[in-house]
Amino acid sequence: MVSLSKSIFKAYDIRGIIGKTLDAGVARQIGHAFGLAAAAKGERAVVIGRDGRLSGPELSKALAEGLQTAGVDVIDLGMVATPMVYFGTNVLDAKSGIMVTGSHNPPDYNGFKMVLAGEAIHGEAITGLYDAIAAGLQPAAATGQYRTHDIRAAYLERIIGDVKIARPIKIAVDCGNGVAGAFAGDLYRGMGCEVIELFCEVDGTFPNHHPDPAHPENLQDLIRCLQETDAEIGLAFDGDGDRLGIVTKDGQIIYPDRQMMLFAADVLTRHPGEQILYDVKCTRHLAPYITKAGGKPLMYKTGHSLVKAKLKETGAPLGGEMSGHIFFKDRWYGFDDGLYSGARMLEILTREKDPSALLNALPQSDSTPELHLHLKEGENFALMDKLRADAEFPGNEQIITIDGLRVEYADGFGLARSSNTTPVIVLRFEAETPAALERIQGQFKKVILAAKPDAELPF
Repeated sequence: MVSLSKSIFKAYDIRGIIGKTLDAGVARQIGHAFGLAAAAKGERAVVIGRDGRLSGPELSKALAEGLQTAGVDVIDLGMVATPMVYFGTNVLDAKSGIMVTGSHNPPDYNGFKMVLAGEAIHGEAITGLYDAIAAGLQPAAATGQYRTHDIRAAYLERIIGDVKIARPIKIAVDCGNGVAGAFAGDLYRGMGCEVIELFCEVDGTFPNHHPDPAHPENLQDLIRCLQETDAEIGLAFDGDGDRLGIVTKDGQIIYPDRQMMLFAADVLTRHPGEQILYDVKCTRHLAPYITKAGGKPLMYKTGHSLVKAKLKETGAPLGGEMSGHIFFKDRWYGFDDGLYSGARMLEILTREKDPSALLNALPQSDSTPELHLHLKEGENFALMDKLRADAEFPGNEQIITIDGLRVEYADGFGLARSSNTTPVIVLRFEAETPAALERIQGQFKKVILAAKPDAELPF
């Protein structure tokens, strides 16, 4: 029996290691606490689902028991992609949902992504669940009902009925043995694509490569497939299907901040003058691209729950994160969905004779992927506070502090922000030339080492 640890209650979700910080007992308590929170908001039912991890069935069963103990009904979707739970909270008789998923983490991880009464919960709402459990939970007078529901057909039909490709196209899809593999092939074939499937058999041990398209090493099989076949474009998904990666015919990786350029230009044809939301990690080429397409760029904090909340607040028709979470409010419900984003990208690309040329021509600079400075638990926030207070950059650079420290130069930018999920400082750099990139990294190195002389920098 694992004892409840506050450490699993993260900024945007709950995440732990099976047998160490998470087991059926903990899942039952979380279900109970969430059920009481839902009932307090007048919610009578909660949608649940799970990804392809081996621990999923046991955690999901315990979660349902906890929810029922709190007096709420459970609608169990079974094994689905995370966005299908979000979809359920929009189309079924329940506005609350919990997805049992470890996302892109190693196989021994699992966790919960939650929507409470139509809001993606984060921060204090998540720690509030811990506080409720710690204070002691009371069972409701009547136990909630349990039923299963197959949402697959409704989800696929909703996308296929609305998103139309302009011509037939052959694509390669790599799901990394994550749960997206159970749906991606059928979705894109249903839209009229010819699909080569890579690692679409759901296997919670992830035997081929890690299901995380944010890292180039996980896209090598897809790149090879595009070289060796006549597929025109490659799509890759993370472990629970809410993030999208794209690879062109010639093996270029189109990171989500560049994908956002095409999405924004398309969405703005229907929503001229509207705001387009993106996080602090995105390329500096995105804002001018949005402006040129007739939109208003709005930079915001990183975190899928935070972006969802901001999207709701601003009424923006589109939001996106460098990590691959893309949120369409235009023709969709405003939640992040890698499978849906892939469909929308194919709609845009099939208007072109050469989709790879369109993608490769998007503005780009020399840039680094996400770099991580690993620290001890809690150290990341303290270091970030120190940098914000003391760091000095030469010249008249613009310093943006909405999430960490983003320093804009005439020829690039540098970013340092604290991860909200692990004890790391996330760094990212972009510049017009390799020399400028080196110069900007050098300045960040200087201020970080001034604040923490023993820091082991990843650059």
